Amino acid sequence: MSIIQEFKDAYKGKVQLPSEELLTKTTGLMQDGMRARAMGDYIPPEALGDARWTDELILSTWYMAETGEIPEGLNYKTGKSDGGFDRLDFKYLPESDWLEHSDSITTKLDLNRRGDAKNKLTTDIPWYGGGMSYGSVSVNVMMSRARNAARWNSFMSTGEGGYPSQLMECKENVITQVATGYFGVEEETIQAAPIVEFKYAQGAKPGLGGHLLAAKAGEEVAKLRGSVPFVSLFSPFPFHSTYSVEDHSKHLDWIETVNPTALLSVKVSTPHDVDMVAVGSFYAGAHIIHLDGSYGGTGAAPEIAKKNIAMPIELAIPKVHKFLQAEGVRDRVTLIASGGVRTADDIAKAIALGADGCVLGTTDLVGLGCTRCSNCEGGPSGRGCPWGLTTTDIELQEWVQPDWAAERLNNLYTAMQYRLRDILRQLGLSDVSELRGRTDLLRYMGKDEAARAAGKAAGIGLEEIE
Repeated sequence: MSIIQEFKDAYKGKVQLPSEELLTKTTGLMQDGMRARAMGDYIPPEALGDARWTDELILSTWYMAETGEIPEGLNYKTGKSDGGFDRLDFKYLPESDWLEHSDSITTKLDLNRRGDAKNKLTTDIPWYGGGMSYGSVSVNVMMSRARNAARWNSFMSTGEGGYPSQLMECKENVITQVATGYFGVEEETIQAAPIVEFKYAQGAKPGLGGHLLAAKAGEEVAKLRGSVPFVSLFSPFPFHSTYSVEDHSKHLDWIETVNPTALLSVKVSTPHDVDMVAVGSFYAGAHIIHLDGSYGGTGAAPEIAKKNIAMPIELAIPKVHKFLQAEGVRDRVTLIASGGVRTADDIAKAIALGADGCVLGTTDLVGLGCTRCSNCEGGPSGRGCPWGLTTTDIELQEWVQPDWAAERLNNLYTAMQYRLRDILRQLGLSDVSELRGRTDLLRYMGKDEAARAAGKAAGIGLEEIE
């Protein structure tokens, strides 16, 4: 049964779905427009992007999602934030010492390092899809990410809004999340998940919990979350049953009782004592420690929170990595980083700082057409993203068709894997695991050098296009 038909049956004529003619016309124009922008047929809009996600970075992501290849003449490596990953570069070997670019350069990531009897999971790429809940995004977006994850032997997280039944099609590649509001937490979906993720905090808004506006909590969203339709939903901070490592361990034991084979992932933000938090999570039984730094999140997250509360991820990773080493447990846990990770270059830098892999969220949305306009809540109407991404509006969500979107994500991941292998071979490494913690392969760029590097990466800058 198609997703459109399921919504027709659910709403039983209470709302009017877009006609096939309107759907074909709108999606055709949007997709043609994205393609033309990515290929340089038109000058980029003046308001496209921001300092972290520049116009070039967005267009290069669209290009990769369209073609599966690395663009020429666009900076696909960094933004212009004047900090963080944008100030880091690699100490590449002389070209004569580079390895040959080939599929033999391994990009796999082991997720279970505890040596226990739980699922032995390995992804083909050192990243997977982060949590974006039903309500914050449409079921079409979730399905496209799940289908792409299945294609890449990777995973995507449901976020805290429950587990739409459509995702059962890809259940082997879907992480179910348990957050402080317990929205949509069901025994059936916990038992279906290969990984269960506890979200203790989010780097974009630590200490604030979650908030879904009433306009986005429609009938289907409310049904899945066990709430009243069109009433704002809040996830408190923190879990009010967890105030110690012992409480934390009981939390994980609960999931282990329901699903004895699932890996346990703990998502935390990055406070100043995040190293102690990470060690506590390991001893509580976590297989995956997911550090979520500042600068992640969509336009729904408050800017004042993103810029002023959590520690930047590039500072948190080495802090935790070194502390786990000192405790003698580093090789028994998988350290995952997110929060401002945008590109293959960012992923490689995060691994060099000490992570095993990364989680991507916004990158997926940009690949599907996000312009970083920060209108995720949809303005006064509350309908959500006009591109059909961060919305459950019955009409707008249909602008993103799952098969089309999954193909774009597949192309994007193909280009990103190619770029990651290119970085590894220029460093003389044949396995991405060899890069972990190799801070000696990184160098810090001053402000002027970073600006020159961004221009060099772009080739001909966009400002020169007539």
